[in-house]
Amino acid sequence: MENCIFCKIIAGEIPSAKVYEDEEILIFKDIAPIAKIHLLCVPKEHFAYLSELNGTREDLLGRTLSKIASLAPTLGLADGYRLVINQGETAGQTVHHLHIHILGGEPLKWE
Repeated sequence: MENCIFCKIIAGEIPSAKVYEDEEILIFKDIAPIAKIHLLCVPKEHFAYLSELNGTREDLLGRTLSKIASLAPTLGLADGYRLVINQGETAGQTVHHLHIHILGGEPLKWE
C-alpha cells in the first residue's frame, strides 16, 4: 500500500533493525519497545485484519507462527514470549497492516 509504513519498511524505503527476513515475512525491532525484547513480525503481503484471512493468508499466518516459534531461542526468547495482534483502533492498532508483536526477554505482567 502506498502510505503504509510497514510496506515501506518491507520495500527498504524506511530503515529498520531487521532480525529475520524471508520471502513471506519480516521481523524487526519495534522503535518504541514496551519489553526488553519487542519485535514486530510483518507479513510482506499487505492486509490489515484477521477478518481478511482467506485460505492463502491462513496458511501464511500458520507458517508465520511456526517460524516465530522456531526462531524464539535465537531471538533470546527461550524462556517464553508473548504474541499480540491488535485488531482495530480501540484495541491499539495504529498501523493497518497485520503485524504480530513479539514480547519477551523478561517476566511480563498482564495489564
